[in-house]
Order: sequence, then structure tokens, then C-alpha cells
Amino acid sequence: MKTPIALLLCAWPAMASAQAPREVALPEGCAAALTVQTANCTVSHHFTCEGDPEGWRRRVDLDLDGVSYFGAIDAETQWVESVYPRADRREALAPDPADPASFTELSETGADSFDFTTLSDQVGETRYVGFDSLTGETVTIDGVELEQTDYEVRATGEDGEVLWVSRGTEFIDRARRIFLSGTSEVTGPEGSFTSNDTPIEFILPGEPGFLSSNPKHGCGATMSSAPAPIAKEIFHDHL
Repeated sequence: MKTPIALLLCAWPAMASAQAPREVALPEGCAAALTVQTANCTVSHHFTCEGDPEGWRRRVDLDLDGVSYFGAIDAETQWVESVYPRADRREALAPDPADPASFTELSETGADSFDFTTLSDQVGETRYVGFDSLTGETVTIDGVELEQTDYEVRATGEDGEVLWVSRGTEFIDRARRIFLSGTSEVTGPEGSFTSNDTPIEFILPGEPGFLSSNPKHGCGATMSSAPAPIAKEIFHDHL
């Protein structure tokens, strides 16, 4: 039987166009729990799938051109799987991270460092080193209370060359044990750029817009000029 990630790979590339359906259809055995509309013309759907290890959560992102990203995190918000359809790239968490990301440590102590590697048939090994820290500030967005974080993450290739560095602010939803993007500045070989991916709307099952394939906010503004290979992965929301 195909794993959920294989089902997603088969099911969603056909949606990657401006003619995407109005509602996202998840693969059999998967159930959505939350839809998030962000400030940067992206809509995200958070869901779980039967057969995944306990605590895993999955997410798919869509913009005006359809699916831009999907992947999975574990109960500690480690990046387990990440797929970038437009770059034809998939990454998976390598075994035995030097310093595993820990949502528990962050939520209990206020800070968490991480040092882990992902493996990709397309680009080889990528090492990610950085930290998350709670600022002590909270914000309520569309009725959901979030805690603000500062973060920094540095990505290096197999040869030790720095691929990019990202710094900024994010949010955690403590009850759902997820990160949500905020504002970021990314510096790489092609220069620096900023992005604002702050959540605007939280939509629950049964509410209008749940599982919508249509992003609503920021789509008329100038979109991020991030180079295609890193356009999604640098938004450090642990997926």
C-alpha cells in the first residue's frame, strides 16, 4: 500500500495551476483539522493521515498557481518530510540528529536549539543549524492566541558552503503544537529579501473557506522574489 506521502505526490500535482478546484480533496485516510489564510497569498491546510506515526501532522500550501509545498512534522515539530513540487525536490530527515528540534523544550524553557540534516536524491545532504526562542509576547489573530518567537536558521550544503541564512519572527500555537510563519529576512548568494507570511484567518471544519484552494490575502501585492530552489524552505515554520 502506498504511504500517505506517495499518495500526495500522485494526487496534487494536477492541482498546480490557476484552474485548481475550489476545495482541496485530501487522499483517502487523511482528515483536515485547520485551514490558514496568510498575508502572503498562500492558503495552508493542516491534516493528519491514517498509518502515520502518532503525533505526525501534515500540511499542504497553495498559492495562485496551485500547490507550492507539502510535508510532515512529528510530535516535536521536526521536519520529517518536505516536498517542493515546482523544484522537483523532496527532503527527508536524516537519522540521529545532532540536536533534534523540540517543541517541548521550547514551550517549557522558552528556547530551543537545533542541528539536523535532511537527505534529498536531488540535492544531497543539507544541514540546518539554529534556534527558536519565545519573546514573551502574545498576539490574538482571528480569535486564536499565539506566542511570538524569534528564530535563526543557517542552511549549509554537503561541502560546508552556506546556502542561506534566515532570521525573523514566527508564532507557535501551543494547543495544536505547530509553528506558524511570521516575518523573515533571508540572505543567500543571490542577495537578501524579506517576506511576511503572518496568518490572517484560522478556519475550522464546517466554516466557510475550510479546505479552500484559493488564497485570499496579499495576492495583489508584489510577490516575494525568493529564488525558486529556496522559495519555500526558508520560511521556518518547521515544515
